[in-house]
Amino acid sequence: MSEIQTLYRDDHLLAVAKPSGLVVHRGWARDEVVLMDLARELSGRRVHPLHRLDRGTSGVVLFAFEPEVVARFQAQLHDGGASKRYLALVRGHPPASGTIDHPVPKARKSKERRPAVTDFRSLAVAGRYALVEARPRTGRLHQIRRHFKHMSWPILGDVHYGKGDHNRLLRDRFGLNRLALHAFEVQVDHPVTGERLRIQAPPPRDFTEPLAALDLEPTIGRVLEDLGLPEELPESYRATGEGPNPM
Repeated sequence: MSEIQTLYRDDHLLAVAKPSGLVVHRGWARDEVVLMDLARELSGRRVHPLHRLDRGTSGVVLFAFEPEVVARFQAQLHDGGASKRYLALVRGHPPASGTIDHPVPKARKSKERRPAVTDFRSLAVAGRYALVEARPRTGRLHQIRRHFKHMSWPILGDVHYGKGDHNRLLRDRFGLNRLALHAFEVQVDHPVTGERLRIQAPPPRDFTEPLAALDLEPTIGRVLEDLGLPEELPESYRATGEGPNPM
């Protein structure tokens, strides 16, 4: 099995850094290995996912060891007590900051739509592309990807909502072989202790190296510092062992 990086662990919760290309759990996918398998192997305990990320999205994913913790966490998500922050590389030049308030489909092929709100701010620009921070206030299916497409700022590497010619260009010329979306931070009140947790995952090399090729490298240190992330990236995104517990 592949190795994953532990970001946080205590008696009730486990947070790991999901690589791009790996699904969180078995559902529509029939993958031989999913993130739940790796988290269970890493912890030696049964795990329950508290939320999910799309296959192509990398970043923080939280698991609970007890089923009752799941319900407490889900209540926080619905009440707005938990927050998530993402990095996205998009085609286009979004304004310095703003809010996208646009309903999205309830399910993949559903005509029913649900309210969805995403705050954003532009972090850096290189040619026709921009690095953007996204903070979804709601947690809808493919919300950030749909919202940025709606604003004509498709995320690079997105085969469903993006632009094929730009995806091919970024892949062939700049080495972007993934969806350029990374969940770098989750903040949540601990479902058992009540203490506020801030769990972060620095962007992996398959995300940052194309940024460097796009001449965004001179701004990466400033951007990461602004976001409160370490400037030095890990040698490998797939590391084992228990990392520090950011509280």
